[in-house]
Amino acid sequence: MSALLSARLWRPTLFLRLYSQKAERTFDKILVANRGEIACRVMRTARRMGIRTVAVYSDADAEAVFVREADEAVRVGAAPSTQSYLNMDAILEAVRVSGAQAVHPGYGFLSENSAFVKQLEAAGVAFIGPREYALAAMGDKIQSKIIAREAGVNTIPGFDGVVRDAAHAVEIAEEIGYPVMLKASAGGGGKGMRVAHSADEVREGFQLASDEAASSFGDRRLLVEKFIEEPRHIEIQVLADGLGNVLWLPERECSIQRRNQKVVEEAPSTHLDEATRRRMGEQAVALARSVGYNSAGTVEFLVDKHRNFYFLEMNTRLQVEHPITELITGLDLVEEMIRSAAGLPLTTTKQADVRMDGWAIEARVYAEDPEKFLPSIGTLVRYREPNSGGASEKVRCDSGVTEGSEISVYYDPMISKLSAHGPTRNDAIAALSRALDRYLITGVTHNIPLLRDVVASPAFAAGRTSTSFLAEHYPHGFKGHRLDEHSAPQLAAATAALQFIRNARDNVSASGPADYALLLPQLLDDGSVAKLEARVALQL
Repeated sequence: MSALLSARLWRPTLFLRLYSQKAERTFDKILVANRGEIACRVMRTARRMGIRTVAVYSDADAEAVFVREADEAVRVGAAPSTQSYLNMDAILEAVRVSGAQAVHPGYGFLSENSAFVKQLEAAGVAFIGPREYALAAMGDKIQSKIIAREAGVNTIPGFDGVVRDAAHAVEIAEEIGYPVMLKASAGGGGKGMRVAHSADEVREGFQLASDEAASSFGDRRLLVEKFIEEPRHIEIQVLADGLGNVLWLPERECSIQRRNQKVVEEAPSTHLDEATRRRMGEQAVALARSVGYNSAGTVEFLVDKHRNFYFLEMNTRLQVEHPITELITGLDLVEEMIRSAAGLPLTTTKQADVRMDGWAIEARVYAEDPEKFLPSIGTLVRYREPNSGGASEKVRCDSGVTEGSEISVYYDPMISKLSAHGPTRNDAIAALSRALDRYLITGVTHNIPLLRDVVASPAFAAGRTSTSFLAEHYPHGFKGHRLDEHSAPQLAAATAALQFIRNARDNVSASGPADYALLLPQLLDDGSVAKLEARVALQL
């Protein structure tokens, strides 16, 4: 067996089997074709279900947390994702040598690649996701819009065919009426998108969007549709199995975005009433049924200020922001995906049994300059994740890093997804604020100050959000938190206390545990110091 694809056993498999011996059988071993926090997330559920896991890793990730957490690990190539996590042949060979019965793709990379699914099916390996037809149909934005309209889903006015060139785009735009959105037919994540308010902007945007689409997805095709002003980005999670059960779950609002990529998400939305929520859910289910969908998927909508909603796209994979749906429903979406792929029914098969308990908000913590949104590369010198602050709140941190982990130039700089749940929206906001205050990260620049500023803003508290939230509130970029007359003295006191603790520790180290250790038993505790450092760092 080649060194490139040699499998490594990291430790004996120790499973705390929560399922009884009579539990429904799924798989003995699955391969997770992803990295970082989502690989750790999938492995956590697999371990609970008694399933062995196989990690695949690049040279840059050889010592990563997700590799250590897997039962086996297979090297699939060099650091660039095109040579490793997007290297379909290497991933398929890893499946073969490990003997995995199924593959969970996470999100990104090969998660929505129909050719990959087809090759797995040919090899007799289950794909923990939708079937190849549904994935291909929803992966093409032009085709998916036609299918959605035929399924009775509200769609944005626009042109359904392929736009030939810039002149054709101008012609379509003038028929629809400005402003319009030029959008890549393939892919997602905000790539290949431009808003145009005039013919000149259409011509310029067409070239830029098509070039970006080609470099990101290998497909230059664009579609043109009406741009919805003051839109909210609200999505419906669907769950389906192969036995005809299809459910919709309460919505997530993902309006706070930068460069069309989500930053803060919440579930449910402040904007929807029960009737609108039900109509959106029913249309999402109709779309899923129309393509024979059989896994977790997300139907995304744009919603205007009058609660008119329009189909945007369907993501045929697990969403990054799925934790907040799990927090308010109590469902494990990864477990549902595994069950569906194994031919089992969903754990809940009746729509009436889907619950919506409280409120959850997620903040994506990135290693980046929050003013310019540029990645920050380096080592996590100090890293402490926050815990829940009380019985009535729950804090969840999905990450794949620890102290000493490297934030690499080769991959997305997201450090974690920090989610908080409470009985009410105000409770969830307060819980998330406290969690952000307790989060300690040094060694790289991060966006926690921006996240803290967003959730503390009066507009967010009032639920006044839209996809232009960051642009409107930080038109010249985020310049840092401004201290008010009450915060400044608090910060000065905290800084002085922290310096006092450090001096005390130095003296204890130099002269032995004398008076300082007796005077400062709590302040000398590592956890207390870390919390204080995090609060001071947040203000600096």
